Amino acid sequence: MKSTPHFSFPPPFVTQFLGGLQPPAWMVDEVQQRVVLFLNHVIMQEPQAQQRMVQQTGRVILAQWRSFNIRLAVTPAGLFDRADESGVPDLTLTVNDTSPLDLARSAVRGEKPSLRIEGDVQLAADVNWLIANVRWDAEEDLSRVVGDAPAHAVASVGRRVAEGLRSFVAERRASR
Repeated sequence: MKSTPHFSFPPPFVTQFLGGLQPPAWMVDEVQQRVVLFLNHVIMQEPQAQQRMVQQTGRVILAQWRSFNIRLAVTPAGLFDRADESGVPDLTLTVNDTSPLDLARSAVRGEKPSLRIEGDVQLAADVNWLIANVRWDAEEDLSRVVGDAPAHAVASVGRRVAEGLRSFVAERRASR
């Protein structure tokens, strides 16, 4: 027998309260800088990705979700830098899901978020190729700090936890 829940989680007032909060400008700036550093770190591990992005030198990508956004300019090295807030971006990527919980659920299931894409078709194709083919090798980075064996052990535990979360979410979806 299927039952209908009498309350939603989180309660609507919590979602409304959290939705109205805005981080300070300095925090947004720091987070954006860290995102750029991380993206470049990952891309530098894939020479083919850099070569592909060199063709897009000077192009600007605007990625946005709710009130958060970041503008990235492609550098002559095929990496990213933060772009000016002025001007029209060559490509705009907007995440359609507004709920952080829905995004987290999708991520746990290994799904990509729903996007609205506007702008240059070739730039969009290159960004899509990056998303589909470039992955962060966390185990490799960790091995540089703690060694191969401990890094492999930590990565193995992480993979098992991720698989457990995926199974849990799949079971919950099936029981609805």
